[in-house]
Amino acid sequence: MLAGQVVVGWLSSSSFALMVLFGSLRPSAAYFGLTGSEPLTILPLTTEMEEAATKAHYKVCDRLKLEKKQRRMCRRDPGVAETLMEAISMSALECQYQFRFERWNCTLEGRYRASLLKRGFKETAFLYAISSAGLTHALAKACSAGRLERCTCDEAPDLENREAWQWGGCGDNLKYSNKFVKEFLGKKSSKDLRARVDFHNNLVGMKVIKAGVETTCKCHGVSGSCTVRTCWRQLSPFHEVGKQLKQKYESSLKVGSTTNEATGEAGDIPPPRRALGSSGPGADPLPRTPDLVHLDDSPSFCLASRFSPGTAGRKCYKDKNCESMCCGRGHNTQSRVVTRPCQCQVRWCCYVECKQCTQREEVYTCKD
Repeated sequence: MLAGQVVVGWLSSSSFALMVLFGSLRPSAAYFGLTGSEPLTILPLTTEMEEAATKAHYKVCDRLKLEKKQRRMCRRDPGVAETLMEAISMSALECQYQFRFERWNCTLEGRYRASLLKRGFKETAFLYAISSAGLTHALAKACSAGRLERCTCDEAPDLENREAWQWGGCGDNLKYSNKFVKEFLGKKSSKDLRARVDFHNNLVGMKVIKAGVETTCKCHGVSGSCTVRTCWRQLSPFHEVGKQLKQKYESSLKVGSTTNEATGEAGDIPPPRRALGSSGPGADPLPRTPDLVHLDDSPSFCLASRFSPGTAGRKCYKDKNCESMCCGRGHNTQSRVVTRPCQCQVRWCCYVECKQCTQREEVYTCKD
């Protein structure tokens, strides 16, 4: 019942199936854009931007606050600007969906975003990963959809049993997408630990996309005998990618040495228990790991701060997350009457007929 109360819609042409699922979510009337040094940039999606994307895509590239090299890559193919905007929307909405029951609910507004990105929290790690994953996913789909001039379907020369199959499907071009994203994001100096952490988290997002690639086949032949099969590669729905990155967020590894303004503590941080690199003096503080990594302990996000507006007034669900969400302050209960469609039936031909059912429900919100 809990999930049913929050799921309804999506905002991505490559994820139309999710449109019905998460419609209640909105990206706070803004979108974020990828850059090499700042993965999230709040931008209002105005009519002016929509017209610019149609008439002159380079104007959209300029508005995305990209670095010089990124702006050049954006401008060289008319489809890239549109794909960047799609990736921005898709990543922001997925972030908000995955954290809808958490104290930090992927708040991306103004000063909160800027403060968060200055620190190496678990939340920052997730934002870098979901950003790079969103761009990788959107580009691979744009190639197979024919929306980009510089790429087309994935030719998948290494499909298993290829000699028994006939290539005929249009696969998502992950090879081109990975190459583009790595060049777009750029590799940071190995001497800067924070830059290396951010780059590592970017790669984690891309690797989750790659791990979710599936081979889809269709049989051809007399009576479906499957004497010939056409096969192609497809990416997993982006919602599945978001779920996996949320799991990696939960198990993120703390690395390095830092001063934590959130807790007021400072000093060396011991090597993570799952570090695969060497140990001892001079050892690399960034382990070789498929997990997300972070530098700083996260704040509680309970009270309003420069990192979030806090949880006062946030909706919670009794016996599910109110105790955690409200941080021990308790919650208010409000009763309301709602009317919803019910007892729906499909009528010939072709419409759905529903009754209107009225019921009383209770809404719980965190106390100040």
